[in-house]
Amino acid sequence: MKLYEIVFSATGRTQKVVDIISSIFPADPNKIDLSDYNMENQNYNLSQDDFCIVAVPVYGGRVPAPAAKRLLNINGNGATALLIAVYGNRAIDDCLLELKDILVKQGFNCKAAISAVAEHSMMPQFATNRPDKEDQEELKKFALQIKEKLENNTLSDEVTVPGKRPYVKASNLPLKIKVNKNCIKCGKCAKRCPVQAISFEDPSLTDSKKCITCMRCIEECPQKARALPSALMAATSKLMKSKFEGRKENILYI
Repeated sequence: MKLYEIVFSATGRTQKVVDIISSIFPADPNKIDLSDYNMENQNYNLSQDDFCIVAVPVYGGRVPAPAAKRLLNINGNGATALLIAVYGNRAIDDCLLELKDILVKQGFNCKAAISAVAEHSMMPQFATNRPDKEDQEELKKFALQIKEKLENNTLSDEVTVPGKRPYVKASNLPLKIKVNKNCIKCGKCAKRCPVQAISFEDPSLTDSKKCITCMRCIEECPQKARALPSALMAATSKLMKSKFEGRKENILYI
């Protein structure tokens, strides 16, 4: 059995959840990075004996559009899949269902799923420092249950996940990333952008139609030259606070 990690993780939060779960499985993972723009031109063929951890962050209740597109480059050929949706303490909405629908279409056997909480990428005051120690212990317990059932061949034929069709309408917050005078035009943000929304010639320019506000450029900028508008973020945080309050749970679907 080969272990695959098929992950879209622009800021590392989703990957952190995957690392916790993957640590329970003994094999070294083969990694397929859905946040790498170069994957647009790559194709993968897996096998029936493979076990795949497929993880995405929840973007407005949906699978991130570039992740959904790049998953179509992977043929499961009967591989077993564990689906993971990572969200910032609001809700997963239809993300797991959409992810399952995509993977079934690509020939995966979707046997288990997890919804997991991680620190919100745009508003880190929500779910701050999660997954924390309590989360880590819980996620490892989930992984152990899945591993045991996988070894005993007692996983369900097809996991049932929450969500409904048609999926919730995809929407992006009307936020435009600002660049300040600290920008030295090193181009790291442009090279790492999952959708190539940033100009290589002038990294201070961002195509707002392409940008998915994944926050990678902001987190990786060595000069801290990129940020979301503070006043708009404060207003958005205040408006959304009631939806993010309380400690949301990690859930195993098996």
